[in-house]
Amino acid sequence: MKIKFAVIGCGHIGKRHAEMIVRNKECELVALVDIKEKSSLGMNSYNVPFFRSLDEFLDSKIDADVINIASPNGFHAEQAMTCLSAKKHIVIEKPMALTKQDAENIIFKALQVQRLVFAVMQNRYSPPSEWIKNLIETGILGRIFMVQLNCYWNRDDRYYKPESWHGKKDLDGGTLFTQFSHFIDIMYWLFGDIRNIQAKFADHNHSHSTDFEDSGFVSFDFVNGGMGAINYSTAVWNQNMESSMTIIAENGSVKIGGQYMDKVEVCHVKDYNMPVLAPTNPGNDYGAYKGSAANHHYIIDNVVEVLNGRAAITTNALEGLKVVDIIERIYQLK
Repeated sequence: MKIKFAVIGCGHIGKRHAEMIVRNKECELVALVDIKEKSSLGMNSYNVPFFRSLDEFLDSKIDADVINIASPNGFHAEQAMTCLSAKKHIVIEKPMALTKQDAENIIFKALQVQRLVFAVMQNRYSPPSEWIKNLIETGILGRIFMVQLNCYWNRDDRYYKPESWHGKKDLDGGTLFTQFSHFIDIMYWLFGDIRNIQAKFADHNHSHSTDFEDSGFVSFDFVNGGMGAINYSTAVWNQNMESSMTIIAENGSVKIGGQYMDKVEVCHVKDYNMPVLAPTNPGNDYGAYKGSAANHHYIIDNVVEVLNGRAAITTNALEGLKVVDIIERIYQLK
């Protein structure tokens, strides 16, 4: 039997979820939910029931196995709790929540009702990410000395529109939550938790459009050894510049770069020949912007595999919580 999905939030990311569900022969899209009119969302091609609220959908008693939450960040925790209370598996777009406490509540509720939580971190599926994960786990790099994560993007008034939820503290959460949590997830996935955090923040040109910083320097130690830094900004003029990770290790140096951490720029490792990697999917297209890797089909595939007992969750709820926890601890230094 096909796994039945409903999608909450029909913006750019919600459209990606719906599209990937429809494309998967083991899935069925049974409903869409958004506060806006369906005709204004460009979703008329989906011939499924449309609801203006989550409660309205749940009251309809339409059968759904999984609910995908692709609404603004500030709604994720509340909607996740509602879906779990209705005993549905959930797929939560990043970030899982805007506080560690809310993320913990989601995990606790999921355990109570025996349902699964899938955290969306699709950049893990890009070929450079999978390659560097293997390189580290096999010990080829040896001890990790230093890691530097650079995220320099453009987000200007084309993105932070007055009518948008972007830029509003309670719905957006901040630059690290909305723009760069994917890359913090990759760093945590590769190197584990951090401690001894120090940070400096600035708002260079977004004081009129956001409730939070647009730039920051963050330094820390990894619990597992080595030191790290995150340098980030959305104050770059006109277009994205780069998202890169540089690793200095015992047996060599590696840099993954490009605008979306999608290219291996340096691989100088002792007794190692760099393999040829598969092409990386381009970034998701958001009109004037591109963002994280367009790998949502892997997320839907993983849900199908897990619910059919063929695989484990690629980004589980605890990992989603840890990304929230790391960002929250960084922001506590403001």
